[in-house]
Amino acid sequence: MYDICGIGHITLDKVTTPQSVTYMPGGTSYYFSAAIAEMPLRYLLITVLGEPEMPAVDALRQKGILVNAFSSLYSVYFENTYGADPDQRTQRVLKKADPFREVHTEGIQAKIFHLGPLLDDDMPEAFITDLSARGRISLDIQGFLRKVDREQVVLSRWQEAETMLHSVNIVKADDYELASVTGTADVKEGARLLASWGVKEVVITFGSRGSLIYTEGVFHDIPAFTPRVLADTTGCGDTYMAGYLSQRILGSDPRDAGEFASAMSALKIESHGPFTGTPEHVRSFMATQETNRLADGKF
Repeated sequence: MYDICGIGHITLDKVTTPQSVTYMPGGTSYYFSAAIAEMPLRYLLITVLGEPEMPAVDALRQKGILVNAFSSLYSVYFENTYGADPDQRTQRVLKKADPFREVHTEGIQAKIFHLGPLLDDDMPEAFITDLSARGRISLDIQGFLRKVDREQVVLSRWQEAETMLHSVNIVKADDYELASVTGTADVKEGARLLASWGVKEVVITFGSRGSLIYTEGVFHDIPAFTPRVLADTTGCGDTYMAGYLSQRILGSDPRDAGEFASAMSALKIESHGPFTGTPEHVRSFMATQETNRLADGKF
């Protein structure tokens, strides 16, 4: 029995900013796994990728992360381009990996399965339903809103959302993704709608403006911590969820877990690549850095 099992493709990412062009491993599962490496948890990553990207798996294993890696002809190859606003990016997909199937998780038990689909056909409904019989499901919904049209990532509405979310306990979305899934720009109304579909915890992120957590009928306004250097926002949301889920498993309430996650993601922004710090590093940062808290009702 694992505390958390992360599932998602490790990608090859080309990250272009006004200052640089960088090639690196990426994907929800990669950033999430690297960030959770120092947490006192029993963690397993399940991923599918091409042979040229297998060194990324070796690097995670060297951090002490257990990885079940399945081979595909190609890895997912993302081209992420950022402009002056680090919260905005454009994407192309140059190659795709094989989707996940029940055979990839056969015999695996976990308290939480954290799913990080990157594209709309990564994880079929039957795959998620099968996992939900063996543990709670945490889902970053962004992949279900992404279709690939001649290499361009096209954002579209997730038509099966209500049906599929019946099997999901925790949902992570940004405010745009939440509006796309629920059909409302009112994030509190959207969070309540997801809860009516069966989701127990809704985590909504707003980039540099903080986050909002809705569970058991209560909204928790989580401040954004201010990074000292703006280096790279890629994987920021994945780092947030690594902090949030790890603290929830360890017994923190939603507000404390959210504030820890917010600080952890701010630290990640200060350097390229995944978060590499410790829980003590995060707590120290929380004690010394300023936050940007949104007033209630301003979401």
